[in-house]
Amino acid sequence: MGKKSLGRFAPLAPIVLALSKGKALLAIFNLKFILSLGAFVGVYWSLYGMKFGFGFAAQILIHELGHYIDIKRRGLPADLPVFLPGMGAFVRWQALGVPVETRAAVSLAGPLAGWVAAAVCTVMCRQTGSGLWGALARTGAWLNLLNLIRVFGLDGGHAFFALTKKHRIIVLTLALTALVALGESVFLLLALGATWRLFTKDFPEDSSPATAFYFAAVVSALAVLMWILPAHDLGKF
Repeated sequence: MGKKSLGRFAPLAPIVLALSKGKALLAIFNLKFILSLGAFVGVYWSLYGMKFGFGFAAQILIHELGHYIDIKRRGLPADLPVFLPGMGAFVRWQALGVPVETRAAVSLAGPLAGWVAAAVCTVMCRQTGSGLWGALARTGAWLNLLNLIRVFGLDGGHAFFALTKKHRIIVLTLALTALVALGESVFLLLALGATWRLFTKDFPEDSSPATAFYFAAVVSALAVLMWILPAHDLGKF
């Protein structure tokens, strides 16, 4: 290859330099991350088609990156997401010794990022009239709400530990209100989880109104998306 040919690649030099020195950028080539994401896309591609497979995987990735970015910005170690087809994905990080409020904030960062992804899909659905965007929007909103249920292993399972009894009553009231208004079964599951946690003895020593507001805000934002794009409207697109 001559000097003239090499010169064509000169604009790429800053990118190559950044990749060679930036550990954060090199991390994207993590083999476990790539292989698990590829398998995840492949499974949903085979089940629902290429477009939905990629779109669904992108939403799960954005959700998990919400956790990852929030952890890293706090200066804590974390691995890139690992995807489990049929089950979801997770970000492994060191939570030992981390305050319960911080663990709750990290847990809620995933559903918040998931809301952003679902909101973009909602806007695209309204702009294009595409049922694909509508299906992605509702699926994303529904799964992120499901993730807020107080079940071990889900984001809500960690976030609830930072909520006092009063704050759990607020979440319960919010879930019941959304259930009555929207008739979506996922809010019944959220309400049942909140009710269960009213009778356990795992309340935090200190109250964290900020965590309660964060939790309620994410639930409310996801509920708004479900209201904007109800299931019976998808057939119109």
